Amino acid sequence: MTNQVSEFPTERTFQYQHSLPPLPVPSLEGSLAKYLDAVRPFATEEEYQVTAAVVKRFGEGIGKDLHQKLLQRARTRRNWLEEWWLNAAYLEMRYPSQLNVNFGGPAPYLEHCWPPTEGVQLQRTSISMWHTLQYWDLLRTERLDPHKAGNVVLDMDQFRMLFCTCKIPGVTKDTIINYFKTESEGPCPSHVVVMCKGRFFSFDAVCDGHILTPPELLRQLTHVKQCCEGEPAGDGIAALTSEERTRWATVSLEVLTGDPTIRWGDKSYNSLSFANGTFGSNCDHAPFEGMVLVTHCYYMDQQLKSTDGKWKGSETVRPMPLPEELVFTVDDRVRRDVAHAKQQYFETTQDLQVVCYAFTSFGKAAIKQRKLHPDTFIQLALQLAYYRQHGRLGSCYETAMTRRFYHGRTETMRPCTLEAQNWCHTMLLPAASAEAKRKALLLAFNKHNKLMAEAQNGKGFDRHLLGLYLIAKEEGLPMPDLFTDPLYSKSGGGGNFTLSTSLAGYTTVHGVGAPMVQHGYGFFYRISEDRIVASCSAWKSSPETDAETLFQNLVTSLHEMLHLATTAQL
Repeated sequence: MTNQVSEFPTERTFQYQHSLPPLPVPSLEGSLAKYLDAVRPFATEEEYQVTAAVVKRFGEGIGKDLHQKLLQRARTRRNWLEEWWLNAAYLEMRYPSQLNVNFGGPAPYLEHCWPPTEGVQLQRTSISMWHTLQYWDLLRTERLDPHKAGNVVLDMDQFRMLFCTCKIPGVTKDTIINYFKTESEGPCPSHVVVMCKGRFFSFDAVCDGHILTPPELLRQLTHVKQCCEGEPAGDGIAALTSEERTRWATVSLEVLTGDPTIRWGDKSYNSLSFANGTFGSNCDHAPFEGMVLVTHCYYMDQQLKSTDGKWKGSETVRPMPLPEELVFTVDDRVRRDVAHAKQQYFETTQDLQVVCYAFTSFGKAAIKQRKLHPDTFIQLALQLAYYRQHGRLGSCYETAMTRRFYHGRTETMRPCTLEAQNWCHTMLLPAASAEAKRKALLLAFNKHNKLMAEAQNGKGFDRHLLGLYLIAKEEGLPMPDLFTDPLYSKSGGGGNFTLSTSLAGYTTVHGVGAPMVQHGYGFFYRISEDRIVASCSAWKSSPETDAETLFQNLVTSLHEMLHLATTAQL
């Protein structure tokens, strides 16, 4: 998504929100047929027949009743999924969210003007923070043009959650608090919280109606740094946000008071500034998708590039209050909780393997020259890499965007199709001809593209099945056999995908997340004209997985596929 910014916009950022179509409910018959097609690669003929019978009973029985209740729900809501998805996918989850839910990495790609350099951290942070505040102001004044896919307007609601938003821990369920408002809606918080050496400081980023300039921000950041240098580290309360959610909620109820918007690790957006002048981020996934951060960071990237990473405005520093330290009253019990959280977090991070490489042999230009979709190209290359490494296909989740609908977020697109399975098998057959491989590849491409288009247009099946599942659960009905059938989880249902993947886009911004399951991989990638940058994560404690090997197999797959596509053009 590019950032079109207008000084005098003809279209306001959020002006189309009320005219977007409601999220549709797919047909029950269509969803069940797609589900059966999706489980086929993971089943023997006998297993498939058992599942087909389960699906038939569901479609003719309880499934019909559940579907009618879902249609009734959809008649009174513009997005029947929104509240369910937020609760089931994020807020009701009790495992630690710092690694299992949050995504990390997105930040301006600063190599063109800000290579790693010692002694420039505060100077660069002040400029980076200024650009972030400018983006906040663009949203406040609605000068960021609405996103569109061709002529189709896309939902922009997630951008309201980027700033002034945080997750609050609850004993059984978390909540999201959002204080963002556009200028026409009224005032909203304008303070910045700075964390340094386990201590917390806050200051207003607006003075006399104007955003602080980089020299003014530098003065505030320098004060924070001076307060912390040579002093003992703070209690590190933020470590508690990496805890299991119920435990964190219990502690927070006991010891945390004050402004509920100041909740660090559960914050929607944390910008990380490192001593060598580089940047990163850590974001709670509950309020928005990674697309929001990628769009924001690409804006910053382009702004920094256009100014060579320098501030060329006034050096005047207006008189203003210095940052105020936020002091938490803690006792020995809380300190023990903090120590426990730190130990648990460090142990978990030590188990996480992450590799990130740039594949520079070719990129989007070479793939499109061969009339193939770049994203599909990489997804099929990943399927072949996994097949080569593990001797079987891996159930795979790819994010499909549903923002053409009101408050739309995502749908599941399942790249592991029968056609992909057949192609992978053909590629590893010594006797298979190049023509057979090409034909199988094109069939896999066409199927993938078809499923992705359907998912983006509200005709996927995973969110539909989730809705039927949640209705049965809410009404206290016996769980339908469809959801307890072994092939449901084996094919990835219920959050059991072996490969959890997402395209970060076609910009310079990249990120990473943890695997969805213990024996799985997280795979996140961006596609540039001349390269493909991919991050792959796996759990070291799993004897089945190795992220490094998967990436090397991906490289082999990419070369093989381009060769196939090239010879087909000769």
